[in-house]
Amino acid sequence: MANHKSALKRIRSNEAKRLRNKYQHKTTRNAVRDLRTVEDKKDAETKLSNVISMLDKLAKNNIIHKNKAANLKSKLTKHVAAL
Repeated sequence: MANHKSALKRIRSNEAKRLRNKYQHKTTRNAVRDLRTVEDKKDAETKLSNVISMLDKLAKNNIIHKNKAANLKSKLTKHVAAL
């Protein structure tokens, strides 16, 4: 166990950040999944902008790699354009 006050605080803050990152990542994955199942083009275009925003935020905070975000955005944009 940690021996210093700062180490204990770091453990608490790391856990809070881990839970927040996990929540944001899972929410984005669900949004991507939902976007892939949409059949209506207008609805898909509105959802696409939200999903792209979510992916950019995850990449900015290093929750996912920037290239993964770019690949997902590219594939989703192609999918929506093909509808």
